Amino acid sequence: MSRINFALEELQAFVAVADRCNFRLAAEHLCISQPALSRRIDKLESALGLRLLERTTRQVDLTPGGRQFLERARQTLEDLEDAVARLSDSAQARRGQVTVACVPSVAQHVLPGILQRFAQEQPHVRVRVIDDSAHRVLASVVSGEADFGLNFTGAQEPDVEFEMLGRDDYVLVLPRGHALAARASVAWAELAGQKMVAVSRQSANRLLVDHALATLAQRPVWFYETEHVAGALGLVAAGLGLAALPRLSVPQRHEALCRVPLVEPVVSRVVGLITRRGRPLSGTAAQLCGLLRQDRGAFDAAGAASDQAEPAQQRPGPQ
Repeated sequence: MSRINFALEELQAFVAVADRCNFRLAAEHLCISQPALSRRIDKLESALGLRLLERTTRQVDLTPGGRQFLERARQTLEDLEDAVARLSDSAQARRGQVTVACVPSVAQHVLPGILQRFAQEQPHVRVRVIDDSAHRVLASVVSGEADFGLNFTGAQEPDVEFEMLGRDDYVLVLPRGHALAARASVAWAELAGQKMVAVSRQSANRLLVDHALATLAQRPVWFYETEHVAGALGLVAAGLGLAALPRLSVPQRHEALCRVPLVEPVVSRVVGLITRRGRPLSGTAAQLCGLLRQDRGAFDAAGAASDQAEPAQQRPGPQ
């Protein structure tokens, strides 16, 4: 394939002359002098090795080769203009959209209230929420698919900045009619002998709970196992066992379930704002992050949960 060695401005000059059959009018259209226009045409013809225009003192005509080349040249310019317009529209759309990657429980219980406030301040900005596992949330931020994320993992990633927003304590989830439902708190040791519903061993929820129980002389029996928190809640609601889950995994007003704080020790994990290091946020994304920082209490009040989050910290329970 022959190397293209002419400039876009030379192609524009040729089309302008061909459309007007007049160098003066073409030069005025391009806002350049006639000598400059002539030089562009000469360069194009030299690059092509082909005479495109027949010039006389009265008129300008296309050569047979010029007529053939004009169709392609005009189509090329139209395609370029269309591509530029599409890129401009796409960039404008991105400026009017914020993408948030968020673990499902935060998406369900914390994010809606904050987005309501954001919608009042930015009513025309669209928001895309990637509500998925902690691993997918982290990957979305690192890849740039999401502007930022709300997650329990990322603090150890070199390309990610992790800013703590709140903690989520683990609670005992049980049917409302259970004997322990009226308690103000339940110690982990009291779960010995209880049938327990657990999430998969692949889930960090399970890893954190197993770690909390490792020092107990008597441990609860994992009688049922599910892949996700939603499945565990369904089995508990059916009266098949109890579950130890992050507070936010359980709706506050569930008709069949209630949650009781687990103590001795209090087990919790941290929810944080994650951003890609060295990548500045757009103005709208930064504004939404500002609202999240202002409303840190929402995370502590409701807790924050994910069915695939990393183990966080244990705090001594009340004496």
